[in-house]
Amino acid sequence: MTSADWILYVVRARGGTLYAGITTDVGRRFAEHESGRGAKALRGRGPLELVARAQVGDRSAALRVELRFKRLPKARKEELVAAPPELEAWVGGALE
Repeated sequence: MTSADWILYVVRARGGTLYAGITTDVGRRFAEHESGRGAKALRGRGPLELVARAQVGDRSAALRVELRFKRLPKARKEELVAAPPELEAWVGGALE
């Protein structure tokens, strides 16, 4: 694993709720969420849809980006997941 392996991912749950997390393996982590072994916030909230992902960097940076994303208003989160290049640019800016 290299320092650039961490990824911010965003999942949409039933009702349109957005959940953000970080991982080094999005496929594995999403499968955990779908099976009910992931975050408690998503249990019983299916169907789940992976709506966005962005390379972050090391674990420390990923934790900072995740926290900043979670603090955004829902409207801004929706804008970012609707435009992957904008999400990538936002992640880069959040690390500065």
